[in-house]
Amino acid sequence: MLSILPLLLGLLLQNPAAPHAPSYVPNRVFDTAAGKFVDFEGMVAELAVTDVVFVGEQHDDANTHRLELAILEGLLRRRTKPVLSLEMFERDVQPTLDGYLAGRITEEELMRSARPWASYSTAYRGLVELAKAHGWAVSASNVPRPIASNVAKSGKEAVSALSDGDRGLVARELECPLDSYFDRFAETMGGHPAGTQTPEQQRAMTERYYWSQCVKDETMAESIASVVTKAASDPTASKPGPVVHYNGAFHSDFGQGTAERVMRRLPGKRSVILSMLPVSDLDRLAPTPEDLKRARYLVYTVR
Repeated sequence: MLSILPLLLGLLLQNPAAPHAPSYVPNRVFDTAAGKFVDFEGMVAELAVTDVVFVGEQHDDANTHRLELAILEGLLRRRTKPVLSLEMFERDVQPTLDGYLAGRITEEELMRSARPWASYSTAYRGLVELAKAHGWAVSASNVPRPIASNVAKSGKEAVSALSDGDRGLVARELECPLDSYFDRFAETMGGHPAGTQTPEQQRAMTERYYWSQCVKDETMAESIASVVTKAASDPTASKPGPVVHYNGAFHSDFGQGTAERVMRRLPGKRSVILSMLPVSDLDRLAPTPEDLKRARYLVYTVR
């Protein structure tokens, strides 16, 4: 049976000024720890009491984005105060994003200055507007794209060549071993044609691109850990809600990438990983052995 969000309750509890409509779409949620399908609301109840939530998405799926908003709406119904963390904004635009959230600049200025993704208006605007309406912080967590691009072209030496100011836009600690995460990355890269490259050149290129991926993971992880640590060290703050981080699924699936690097920085803190999985038929689902290792919650929705 498909899980159904309690829309009426959500409407009653939400701020009537909230600038969006409820975002329910048909879905099914599989809890890999329990080995069974569970209710969406039950999943959100657990997310509300954890420290960090990773939501791994397929960037181009519209229903995924609606359910991503539904997660935040569910946390709102539980009176939590999460921090929204986004791969889709980069560290150097944090002051601009803060200015928008505080009402000091317009949305037009945000769009002009913060380099939003092309899909921002349809995919991520609802998340930011919900946070703005309820006074939640939003973390621009990612490394600036020009830096990541230079690393992909030149390798890790590109980080050493950064100015003091730009170096602060990249995680201080960069641990990028050629481990099983690299193997999965290289397998994915293997689908790209090598052209006239020799195997050695192809390997060197893959390692440079992996370093760029790792710089993104480490920087997002440091950003997330900083938010959690700051909240925990503030004696005047009420119990903080979770940091809910939205990224491409590759960054958090199988507990690797950004997820692994966050927990390296936050020993003892609790994290939960979700993987959003668009499918053509919700009524004939059987998680594969690989998917059972992908995340704690597999959130299926129709394409």
